[in-house]
Parts: sequence; C-alpha cells; structure tokens
Amino acid sequence: MDLDTAVPNPSDIPYDVTSDAPSDAPPGTPLKVAVILGSNREGRFGPVVAEWFLGRAARHPDIETELIDVAETEPPATGAAVVAPRLARADAFVVLTPEYNHSYPAPLKNLIDRHFAEWQAKPVAFVSYGGISGGLRAVEHLRQVFAELHAVSIRDTVSFHNAGALFDDRGVPKDPAQVDGAAKKMLDQLVWWGRALREARTRHPYGG
Repeated sequence: MDLDTAVPNPSDIPYDVTSDAPSDAPPGTPLKVAVILGSNREGRFGPVVAEWFLGRAARHPDIETELIDVAETEPPATGAAVVAPRLARADAFVVLTPEYNHSYPAPLKNLIDRHFAEWQAKPVAFVSYGGISGGLRAVEHLRQVFAELHAVSIRDTVSFHNAGALFDDRGVPKDPAQVDGAAKKMLDQLVWWGRALREARTRHPYGG
C-alpha cells in the first residue's frame, strides 16, 4: 500500500537555499541539512509532509535546510546535473519517503545511486509516510543502502501511519504534539551526529 495520490495540486514549498560553502565549517556553524523529497508521482502527498517538516526544522537553531525534490532533479527533469554539488555541501540529510510495495520509490533510488562520495561519513535521518506501516518498511531498506554508502543512519524516525487522515485541509497535523516531539528528538540526534562527523571529516578526511 502507498499513499502518494491522496492530495492533488500540492502547494509550493518554501525552503532555505544554502550557499556553496564547504561542509567542513567551523564548530558552532549551523548544519547544512539537505531534505530530500523522494517521490515524483503526480498528485503526490509528499509535499504536504515536506512543508510540515521544513516548517518544523526552521524552528531548530542549529540547522539550515535546503529542499532537493526528485521531481526536479531526476531524469527527465532538467536539474539532474546540478544536484551533486548540493549534496556535497550538505553536512547531513533527511530523506522523506513514501512506501511503494514494501520499499521506497525508484526516483529516490536513482538519486542515491548516481552519487557516492557525497553521502560518505554523513548522517541521514528519515521521515516516512504511508498506510498502516507508515513507510517504515521503506526506511529499513534505505538504512541498508546508506550503510553501503558509508553514511550513518539516525536511529529515531518520524513516521505518519495512514497519513492522509493525520493532516487537515491546510496541510497541518491534526495532533501536532506527537509528531513535533518525534521531529525534535530526531533532529537533536541528527545535529549531534552531524557535528561529530563534520568535525571528524575536518580533522581526518574520510578515506572510504
């Protein structure tokens, strides 16, 4: 079961575009977090989840976010050639994924597989959505893929089970306390790992 055709005509998503600064920034510099929207289906539900998450992440003082949407970066989209430097300058990643047939979308797999060094020695967290499973089976597959790419997956996730029923007509969670708490815990873990790995890469470039 998947839930990526539930909301037609999704709204545009505001996001902060990061600079081309290298990822080995001085300690205390906000982490550059690339938020990857992993589905490109027409009428997808993903932008609703992404808009909520980007708004929640904007309240965290230690991160800056940039949205990378596979609908804009994967062939036949025109932005495929410029995604590599955007991934490279990120200190950490958050992958937003639905669940398609017990796994994650093909465009997301394509984006991941077209890059290698960009993922290495960086943390990756997950926000998933779907039916009864909340996309968690897709997340478990993604953990294996990112481990192969020398990335560090964050233990805690945010998942939306039967996601279409959890948001109102404005795209706002009906019960924000629970998901806000889960997002804070995940982001705090992402910041800890992001800082630790950024410092480690600065001191000792990762050999892979």
